[in-house]
Amino acid sequence: MSRVSSTPRNLGLISPSHNHRGPERGRAQLPLPRIEVPQASRRSESFSRALGATNKWRPVGERINTNGGSRGLSPTRPAYLMVSTSPLSRRHRLVSQSTLTQDLASMGLSDQQPCPAIRGLSPARADYYSFPNWVSENSKSPQGLVGLRNLGNTCFMNSILQCLSNTPDLRDYCLRNTHRTDLNNNCRAKAALMEEFAKLTQTLWTSVSSEAISPSDFKTQIQRYAPKFVGYNQQDAQEFLRFLLDGLHNEVNRVTVRPRLPVEDIDHLSDNEKGKKMWNKYLEREDSKVVDLFVGQLKSSLTCTECGYCSTVFDPFWDLSLPIAKKGSGEVSLTDCMRFFTKEDVLDGDEKPTCCRCKARRKCTKKFTIQKFPQILVLHLKRFSENRIRTSKLSTYVNFPLKELDMREFASENSMNAVYNLYAVSNHSGNTLGGHYTAYCRNPALGEWYSYNDSRVSPMSSSQVRSSDAYVLFYELASSSHSRL
Repeated sequence: MSRVSSTPRNLGLISPSHNHRGPERGRAQLPLPRIEVPQASRRSESFSRALGATNKWRPVGERINTNGGSRGLSPTRPAYLMVSTSPLSRRHRLVSQSTLTQDLASMGLSDQQPCPAIRGLSPARADYYSFPNWVSENSKSPQGLVGLRNLGNTCFMNSILQCLSNTPDLRDYCLRNTHRTDLNNNCRAKAALMEEFAKLTQTLWTSVSSEAISPSDFKTQIQRYAPKFVGYNQQDAQEFLRFLLDGLHNEVNRVTVRPRLPVEDIDHLSDNEKGKKMWNKYLEREDSKVVDLFVGQLKSSLTCTECGYCSTVFDPFWDLSLPIAKKGSGEVSLTDCMRFFTKEDVLDGDEKPTCCRCKARRKCTKKFTIQKFPQILVLHLKRFSENRIRTSKLSTYVNFPLKELDMREFASENSMNAVYNLYAVSNHSGNTLGGHYTAYCRNPALGEWYSYNDSRVSPMSSSQVRSSDAYVLFYELASSSHSRL
């Protein structure tokens, strides 16, 4: 059997309670049924076959998550409501471009000034100019230290949204409104999900109030894109991340018409040339800022033990689901989990593939390596497992580095650009009968760690980031983070 199931997990857990208030509303009680994964998870499996990649046999089991897809969304674009902290007024305040322009004017600034609005923003580029919705360093803005209200078992959503809000390049993409130049012309009128995500990110970073905001308008749009999230059942944070990135990519895909992929014979190419060929073909269909940040390429090698023939397949991945290694004694490290993920498997018995050279089913070995490293590496720790009787959770403490995660050991080719720094963690506390999601994020403007627990945001020590609740880890290439210093 494969070490990792190719079916989506159902982890979270839940039965909504509408009488709860605050973080307790994110508690879960019952496991959920299995769900469909985004379209591109299935589409990527046929991607290599369509291109004629050396695909005489396919790996058994899948440990990668892919994205992409296409769906229409409602054109409605409501604004976000915030509660004023002024002692003179508790009225709801609409945060809009005009409001921000007035705030800037009161500080003697123009909304067209080519100056960084937020400390820690990436250096100026061509897209740095003439975009509104900025707040000066002199403002009293919480600088991304704003909580999100729990709408009823929506802690899974709040946790992921805070992690993405603290993803520097994605945050800048929204703050500069650059996403509007990338909106797919074919769905511009329906690009409500990207618009709401950008508005929410802008509000989190340009708010003049520290009051938690409601993500209800964003939730409306993600429900329209993925009906699985309708209602107030608790969901799995990693699955939510996959659907959200899928939807965002879809609306800002620079490819307006996906070309048909001709079948090509690339067996004569070296593995490195095959990988580049497959990656370029992928970009002909899926090309967006979201892809630029989150997508890497995985290489799967199958070797026949009889004749030695080796087949290679290259697939894009949006995150890696890592089984938690078991050790008789001593702590488990993230590197242990990566080694377990990439270790050579033996396929025998019912799992034997057919070797095209032997023309028969043969025992073979299978191994994964990373062909292309993404700028943002998302690592999902597989804490939940299912059997016919029940769903269980592993609370194993996994030791992961906050700085200099060296992934070169797992590269297909020699790579000098595979060292990462941690900047966000989505945590799941509790068990399969009752759980709650939070986030720990390193604020890119301040360089300090903060805990995001729905409405509550509080500073924390970097020594508190590691815990047995860590579920989804967000790493950024060290070369990218250093360029902003």
